[in-house]
Amino acid sequence: MIDTIMLDAQERMSKCVDATKNQMAKVRTGRAHPSLLDSIQVSCYGSMSPLKQVANVGVEDSRTLTVNVFDRSMVQAVEKAIMSSDLGLNPMSAGATLRIPLPSLTEERRKDFIKVVRNEAENGRIAIRNVRRDAISEVKKLEKAKACTEDDVRRSEDEVQKHTDSSIKNIDQILAAKEKELMEV
Repeated sequence: MIDTIMLDAQERMSKCVDATKNQMAKVRTGRAHPSLLDSIQVSCYGSMSPLKQVANVGVEDSRTLTVNVFDRSMVQAVEKAIMSSDLGLNPMSAGATLRIPLPSLTEERRKDFIKVVRNEAENGRIAIRNVRRDAISEVKKLEKAKACTEDDVRRSEDEVQKHTDSSIKNIDQILAAKEKELMEV
């Protein structure tokens, strides 16, 4: 029973790390990367669809993204969706292809992005601590129900703490890499 609780906690912690990594990937750095546009939803044929389903996103050079729209009639909708997103990008239309130049980041903007990234990292740490708290409370419930001994509880608490520490360390490493990436000029 304790093993399943530990496995569940470990799995949930790794999901927290992955979610934090994905959130940080959405923060724009100075370089062009197709994942910048992953969160954009396009209104097509009466419903909202992810940009990936209506266009192919590629990198032309380090500062330019290209979006090749599958259906020429959708170019305006894709362009509108990119402009209305909170990324601050202005696409230039060239037939069925949109070119999106990424403006270079100012020092002030970089610092704002670092604050956002640190906030995401802290949210990830909080989620991991919540998983730890849940796992420990589950184990203590087992102890109250006389399903395990005090030694088992102590061992499982130590194990959960080790997983917590390693997950938080992973988030800190991801944060450090992202901060370094943001501060590159």
